[in-house]
Amino acid sequence: MDFGRLITAMVTPFDRNGEIDWETTERLIQYLIDEQKSDALVVSGTTGESPTLTDEEKIELFRFAVEKAGGRCKIIAGTGSNNTKHSIHLTQAAERCGVDGILLVVPYYNKPSQEGMYQHFKSIADSTRLPIMLYNVPGRTGASLTAETTLRLAQLPNVTSVKECASLDQMTQIIAGAPEGFRLYSGDDSVTLPALSIGAHGIVSVASHIVGSEMKTMIEAYLKGEVAEAARLHRQLHPIFKGLFECPHPVPNPVPVKYALSLRGMPVGGVRLPLTLASEAEEAFIRRLVSR
Repeated sequence: MDFGRLITAMVTPFDRNGEIDWETTERLIQYLIDEQKSDALVVSGTTGESPTLTDEEKIELFRFAVEKAGGRCKIIAGTGSNNTKHSIHLTQAAERCGVDGILLVVPYYNKPSQEGMYQHFKSIADSTRLPIMLYNVPGRTGASLTAETTLRLAQLPNVTSVKECASLDQMTQIIAGAPEGFRLYSGDDSVTLPALSIGAHGIVSVASHIVGSEMKTMIEAYLKGEVAEAARLHRQLHPIFKGLFECPHPVPNPVPVKYALSLRGMPVGGVRLPLTLASEAEEAFIRRLVSR
């Protein structure tokens, strides 16, 4: 399964009552495909506020995204959790919805051993025919999948890729040891180009809600050997990559990008507790950021 080079971890639009706004969700899907050039969308990932979505909402989002994308981009369902049995349930439901793949985050909070992580992911992989993208994000989960365990999991036939957020060093280890066809995606917008330079396949992005088209141009320039142009675009985009997470101090994703979308004429509503809306100072920072 080729998920493409630019994957957007999609926010979940909410209405004034905090319920999923389906009309806006459809509009956002079309916008991310047509205007921001996404090759694939992650639905119900962390950026989509998956911890606050019910199973019923997640399954309906999977079904809805598949229908509205209409084959124009891949749909990847976020079905991972820190409960293996529950992850299997959601994965099998996502498969019935017709998604193209699943994203499985490292189990959070309970901090399993590397063997526990391996058995967790293997159990889910054994329950589905869908291609699996692992997701290692130590800053959110409190545990890190090592390069060695990632490469062990890469031997499973339907574990086809990893979204890696640990470090460029770990990315390098994984790419160097990966079997043919196994793909690494950066999970950090700010290292998209550096990751490509060491052999990453692409990016699972948040900033692509705002500058996806420009990111696609940067990626294509690098792949065509136009390294100086790709570097120029990276430098131009870097303030947005960093600013969306550090405005003016670290702000939980997806709060800044939802506000940035509203400034770009794509309002997607607020966030669910325990997240809260951007402060006035944060809004002012984001306005300056996206008006550059």
